[in-house]
Amino acid sequence: MRLSRYFMPILRETPKEAEVVSHRLMLRAGMLRQEAAGIYAFLPLGLRVLNKVCAIVREEQNRAGAIELLMPTIQSADLWRESGRYDDYGKEMLRIRDRHDREMVYGPTNEEMITEIFRAYVRSYKDLPLNLYHIQWKFRDEVRPRFGLMRGREFLMKDAYSFDVDKEGARHSYNRMFVAYLRTFARMGLQAIPMVADTGPIGGDMSHEFIILAATGESEVFCHRDYLDLAPPGEDVDFDDAAALQGIVDTWTGLYAATSDKHDPAAFDRIPPAKQVAARGIEVGHIFYFGTKYSEPMKAVVSGPDGVERPVHMGSYGIGPSRLVAAIIEAFHDEAGIKWPESVAPFGAIILNLKQGDAATDRVSEQIYRALSAKGVEVLYHDLDERPGAKFATADLIGIPHQIMVGPRALAEGKVEWKRRADGARELMPPEEAVARLVQQRC
Repeated sequence: MRLSRYFMPILRETPKEAEVVSHRLMLRAGMLRQEAAGIYAFLPLGLRVLNKVCAIVREEQNRAGAIELLMPTIQSADLWRESGRYDDYGKEMLRIRDRHDREMVYGPTNEEMITEIFRAYVRSYKDLPLNLYHIQWKFRDEVRPRFGLMRGREFLMKDAYSFDVDKEGARHSYNRMFVAYLRTFARMGLQAIPMVADTGPIGGDMSHEFIILAATGESEVFCHRDYLDLAPPGEDVDFDDAAALQGIVDTWTGLYAATSDKHDPAAFDRIPPAKQVAARGIEVGHIFYFGTKYSEPMKAVVSGPDGVERPVHMGSYGIGPSRLVAAIIEAFHDEAGIKWPESVAPFGAIILNLKQGDAATDRVSEQIYRALSAKGVEVLYHDLDERPGAKFATADLIGIPHQIMVGPRALAEGKVEWKRRADGARELMPPEEAVARLVQQRC
């Protein structure tokens, strides 16, 4: 993509309304625009990152055996009355009426609707276990939306829902998602720590929040330092092996980890002082087991091996891809801008033509751009007539992992300069070597 033909409205000044790093940098980098309080338009650069995040989420959900569908954003209020949550949910739920005066809601979550879909088609235990998920926009009317995507009113959510014949099966489904979440966040460069959590309006008796440590996190968290060194499950994990999955979950829940709501100071004090971590954290995922909380009132039942009908056991599992975009920035940035992990970067490389209009720099920049594009590398070519300093600032701000700088001085020696955004490492090399390196790294 040539920057001269791209839509990326860079802001040179920091917007006054932006309170946290991710909000400031996303606005400055031309990734999003606020349309109303807590409601944002994703501009092209931001959408590329959001799509990368969704792709990883989708791949790991599929790997764990979940099946994708798509539910509507608007739901009938009658479903919420069936579950008993219509009056209990509070003002965060947007309630509306259509032209026929039917009460509807803009879904803040989908437990009721997925239960209605399930009960319409599934009758026997032989059809279980089942896990259905979708990636869809949600709306919760926060009393004080703030921090950009960290606490918006409209947000993108991956929510999965498991159905099992009994609690034992439901626990295995819960563990599947637990392990899938560890893999999902690790692929984005994040070390997410599972912490016992309050179930809130979702309900149930087992729940974990997945927290990443960040200085700008919205909540105070406490954990054992060894969590920071635990390796995530590999690609070869067997999601059908209940014992193996339980072993992974036991490892990741065997040490102390709690948010401020669940913090036990006495238990934390028993950890050796050198192993104690008290920090700020950002929630990037939340999973719940809630048994028959919805299946009983909504009559979602299956016949068991004995022919007796019984309510199914359910769980729900949420990840906010739009919130994750902001969380990744909170975890990976410096004073100059964003430092995207390669797996979610909007582009793998950026070419900086440091003397636009010069025959040699134009020719080599064009050659590198065409060579990388032909090899499937997602590359942004900064071909605007700007000073080198402005191009360096833009490249650092938007955080593309690899920068290829094409200038007259290096070209006089037959070389270009390569820079890695993550740590600032630089190296001079022939243009063809730069291309080969980026192709090999599959940017």
